[in-house]
Amino acid sequence: MKFRIRCMGKALLVLVAIGVLGWVVMTLWNWVIPALFVGARAIDYAHALGLLVLSRILFGGFRGHGGWRGRRHWRKWEAMTPEEREHFQTAWRSGRDRRAGD
Repeated sequence: MKFRIRCMGKALLVLVAIGVLGWVVMTLWNWVIPALFVGARAIDYAHALGLLVLSRILFGGFRGHGGWRGRRHWRKWEAMTPEEREHFQTAWRSGRDRRAGD
């Protein structure tokens, strides 16, 4: 029962977040773009949500995947022995030197 309530709460939070993000995009667009570009029109809420979806498709989203990947690699670095670290650094440097010579 607690699991269902937690899932419903998270789903509601996601819906509210999408709604707020749509409103923020719409407000910022209507405030900035028509003032900067002659002939640009204000957009409505549906178009703002469309811009959010388009940005998700083009730029890969809002979740910050790169930050999590970096942390995961840091844990791998922490788990390496000093010999493994030295081998990794040597291999990385030699690859970098080869690219610099091209």
